[in-house]
Amino acid sequence: MSTSLSPDPTLRTPAPGTSPLLRRVLPAVVVVALLVIAWQVYVTVSGIRPQVLPSPLRVVQQGWKARDAISGHATATLQVTLIGFAVSLLFAWALAVLVDFSPWLRRAFVPLFVVSQTLPIIAIAPLMIIWFGFGLLPKVLVIALATFFPMTIGLIEGFAAADREAGALLRSMGASRWQEFRYVRLPSAIPRFFTALRIGITYAVVGAVFAEYVGATSGLGIYMATQKNSFRTDLVLAAVLVTAVISVSLYLLTFAVERVVAPWIKNERARHE
Repeated sequence: MSTSLSPDPTLRTPAPGTSPLLRRVLPAVVVVALLVIAWQVYVTVSGIRPQVLPSPLRVVQQGWKARDAISGHATATLQVTLIGFAVSLLFAWALAVLVDFSPWLRRAFVPLFVVSQTLPIIAIAPLMIIWFGFGLLPKVLVIALATFFPMTIGLIEGFAAADREAGALLRSMGASRWQEFRYVRLPSAIPRFFTALRIGITYAVVGAVFAEYVGATSGLGIYMATQKNSFRTDLVLAAVLVTAVISVSLYLLTFAVERVVAPWIKNERARHE
């Protein structure tokens, strides 16, 4: 007697054309679309003045008309963001490695890193402008203060989370402390580092805009301040939209870098989903 096996309908593969990325992004896109529609309907029905709350359609229209000015300021903000974040990233790696090699430095610096996060940027940024003027340096320092902590702590905790047995095995085979760091502690820190990197890059954009808002000659921050003083709420929101696009783009860029630097992280993440 022969039996035929039919596939279990509960074990169907995903429909062609769908992807994990689409399934993750689609709910957020739907929510944002609903909020924008509700915003447009409210402005249309209530008749509220554009100086108070412009409609999304007006924001896009006026932003497009002022695209040359906005793009120029956006370029300045992006440049400052990348420079400041690069400086912060360099110091984060240097100090995290030093702290990992020295328990004394860990006890000395980690509390200072925590204290640095209690300093309100809203109070520090004006002081940076007073001390260093309206050039590049004060904005870089504000970005560094905003982003240094998450990346440094992410690296320090990543190094500390290394497999102790693997490290002990290498030392029993005569490996040096540097070899243990290179082959065990450094790979274990990479996933946490990229998580911290994504947090830091979004903070960097916010820090840059805020520093420009306090005092600058160009950038989205000073553009928002100028348009606010002119009661151009539509252009302020257009600049906010551009800032969000920059932040999201840089955030997504970290995933592309992660795939190049540490492709195994994507595979581990896929197994846990």
